[in-house]
Order: sequence, then C-alpha cells, then structure tokens
Amino acid sequence: MEIRKQKEIEHYDHIARNPGRPMANADIEGWQHFRFSSYRFCRAYLKNKCQSKKLLDYGCGNGLHSVFPARQGADVVGIDLSENSLKLARLHAQKLDLAEKTKFIKMDCEALEFSDNSFDIVWDGGTFSSLDIKKALSELARTLKPDGFILGIETLGHNPLFNFKRKINQWRGRRTRWAVDHIFKMADLKLAQKYFRNVKVKFFHLTFIDWIDNLLLKIPWLKKYAFKIVFVFSRPKKPS
Repeated sequence: MEIRKQKEIEHYDHIARNPGRPMANADIEGWQHFRFSSYRFCRAYLKNKCQSKKLLDYGCGNGLHSVFPARQGADVVGIDLSENSLKLARLHAQKLDLAEKTKFIKMDCEALEFSDNSFDIVWDGGTFSSLDIKKALSELARTLKPDGFILGIETLGHNPLFNFKRKINQWRGRRTRWAVDHIFKMADLKLAQKYFRNVKVKFFHLTFIDWIDNLLLKIPWLKKYAFKIVFVFSRPKKPS
C-alpha cells in the first residue's frame, strides 16, 4: 500500500479512537455538520430520492451521513480504509436500529470492489482530498448506474485565509499533508466533466452568514473563494 494511504489510515484511526463529540451528532473530528446550510442543502436534495435505492457512502468515516438515506429507505453501503472509523459506523447504525439498512466495509475508494453499475446514488462527504481524484472519478463513473447521480460536498481550496488555517491544522496534526495539498479546486470540476456529462455546482460559506453569502456568491468571481462546494455529477461516461 502506498505511504500516503497508510498515513491517511493512521490519521483517521487515531481520531476515531478519540472522537471529538458524541458520534450521533458529529463526525469523528467533532464537526456538527448539520449546523451548516451546505449540509442541510445536501440532506434536502436527498430527501424523497432514496426509497428502494442502493447508496454508496464513499469514505463513510463514522457513518454520520449514512443515517439519513437509510431512514429515507435506501440500502446503504459505507466504505472506508479506517477500521476504527468503521467500528464507530457499525455501532452508530446499531444504536439507531439501522443495522439492517446499512453495511460498512473496509475498502479502498480508489479501487472499488463493486461491479459496474452497482449504485443508484453515491454520497461523497468530503473524501476527495484524501484521494487521487482521477482514480476516484474513474471508479465512481464505472460503478454508478447510467441514471444515477453523485451528490458531494467538498472543501474548496482557493481562499487564502482558509488555506492558511488548513496549514495550521496540518501543523497541529489535524490534517495530513496530502489532504491539505489536495483540497478540491475548480480544476477538479473540469476533470469531472471527462467522466460525467452533467456537472452542477453550488457554493456555500464565504462569510458564514447565510443571507450575506446568498448575495455575495451571486458574483461569479467570488464563488471560488467559498469554503464549501456542493456538486451533483450524473450521466457517467462509460468505457466503450
């Protein structure tokens, strides 16, 4: 296994041994995701789209984002390389009586062990920065059904202030060097167009005051400086 992957696993295994807050309300780093409009937007987008669908929670961590689609009727498969995170995800699902609707597997996101056209929906809750994105997009396009979609939320890496904070987090051991150096960029959207015919995006959190951001992020040149980007990729391009 590549050294970069070993470091990512060690990083998240360590965090999962000491989760920041009760896992029912936060990820393993303690972030209360649904306090933010970007994550609430994602949840609203998934609502009424999950019934009887097969959903991949791509880089599932402690399973925080597996809960909502499972409750909406999806059969959820969560994958991650951090075994400690997966243990938390299984425990989380059991406590919420969702064990029958969820399955958590140790698997490399860059080398999916699923057959072609396996999933109706893929949820990416910020995994791309830990990956080789070309390998990730190729595998996602392969395993997504032709009429399926990928819903993702990623941290965007163009704002100098946010990038400075990430460097501090790296120095403090809260981020790996690979993740800091591979934060999602606008160029990655162009790359996604090589694998998906439809690429739609929405930007969030410039000031973290929603009504102000709703105004400012209508200005085209400001969008790339947002903190979060939400995207929907669909109509995967299959190998001929």
